[in-house]
Amino acid sequence: MREPRIADLRLATVLRTVLMLSIIVGLAACAPGSGSPSSSLRGSASPGPSVGEVSGKVTAGPICPVERVPPDPSCAPRPVAGAVLIVQTTGGREVTRTMSAADGTFRVSLAPGAYRLVPQRVAGYMGTAQPVDFQVTAGQPTPELEVSYDTGIR
Repeated sequence: MREPRIADLRLATVLRTVLMLSIIVGLAACAPGSGSPSSSLRGSASPGPSVGEVSGKVTAGPICPVERVPPDPSCAPRPVAGAVLIVQTTGGREVTRTMSAADGTFRVSLAPGAYRLVPQRVAGYMGTAQPVDFQVTAGQPTPELEVSYDTGIR
């Protein structure tokens, strides 16, 4: 019987590693709450007859140091892109996450119930925006949520 060559041993090690990684990725894809990063960050929930859609806009302001009357349109709050928003039950359990788009908008589908939207810190803004409590009722529109970050301009 011939002895295994070093090249054969390396090939066997590579094949074992690829097999193990494939198993891990497969198991992770089957885990509850798994999905592509974009779907989980976009707040996808399994659609069903008792799912409501919640949407809103994330902005930052003030933009100008002095507010004018009438308001100057160039001083209007700016959209915040990439803000991570965590949706929790009123008991504090994370349900899903979503991220604001380039225009500051976000949208998430949720089952009926009481929730809290918890904005996360965004670099370049002071602190975090205040949490927003809201209710999803089957068959009823949910008012658009507003999330506001402070620019620190005074």
